[in-house]
Amino acid sequence: MNKLLAFLMLLSLSLGTNTFAQEGTQAEEPSNTADSIVADSSTKNSTTELINSATSTSTNEPVAIKKSFTEVIKDKFIEGGWEFMSLVLICLIFGLAFAIERIIMLNLSTVNSEKFINDVDTALGSGGTDAAKELCRNTKGPVASIFYQGLDRAKEGLDVVEKSVVSYGSVQMGLLEKGMVWISLFIALAPMLGFMGTVIGMIDAFDAIEAAGDIQPKLVAHGIKVALLTTLAGLIVAV
Repeated sequence: MNKLLAFLMLLSLSLGTNTFAQEGTQAEEPSNTADSIVADSSTKNSTTELINSATSTSTNEPVAIKKSFTEVIKDKFIEGGWEFMSLVLICLIFGLAFAIERIIMLNLSTVNSEKFINDVDTALGSGGTDAAKELCRNTKGPVASIFYQGLDRAKEGLDVVEKSVVSYGSVQMGLLEKGMVWISLFIALAPMLGFMGTVIGMIDAFDAIEAAGDIQPKLVAHGIKVALLTTLAGLIVAV
C-alpha cells in the first residue's frame, strides 16, 4: 500500500512538472514574437531615416547648371565692361559686313578665264573684233571689261592696246579692293580699343587696391580678369 501511494505521488509530480514547462514555453513564445516585431519595426524606422537623410542631402547639394555658349559670351561681355566691349562689338559687326560684301562681289566677278579666252578667239575668228567686243560686253567681271578696252583700241596699235589694258586693269583692281580699307581699319582698331580697355581696367584695379588699403588676391585677380577680357575680345575681332 505504501508503495502504491509513493508511485501515485511520483506520477502526480511528473505531470505537474510537464504542465508547468508547457505553460512556461507558451508564455515565452508571445514575448519572443513581440521582441521580433519590435526589432523589425526599429530596423524599418532606421532604414527610412537613412533614405530620408540621403534624399535631403542630395536635395541640398547645389546642382551645377551647364551654360550655353551664348550665355557664356554674354556673361564675359558684361564682365569686360559694356563701354569698350560695345566698341569692339561695333568693329566686329562692320568688319564682318564689309568682309561678306567683298566675298560676294569677288565671287560674282569670278569667271572661267580659260573658257572666256577660247570664246574670244572663236569670236575673233568668226565675226572679227566687233563679235569679240559684243562677247566681252555681255560677260560680267573685270576680265571681260579689260578685254573690251583692249579690243576697242585694237586699231590704234599694240602699244596703245597695252597701255589701255594696264591702265584699265589698275582701275578694275581698285574696284575689287573697294572696302578693303575699312576692313583694315577695323582690324587695326579693334585690338587698340581692347588694349585701351585693358589699361583702364588695370587703373581701376589699382584704385580698388588703394581704396582697400591692402593687396587682396581677390581684388587683383578680378581687376586683371576684367581688364584682359577687352584685349581678348579685340584680338578675336582682329583675327
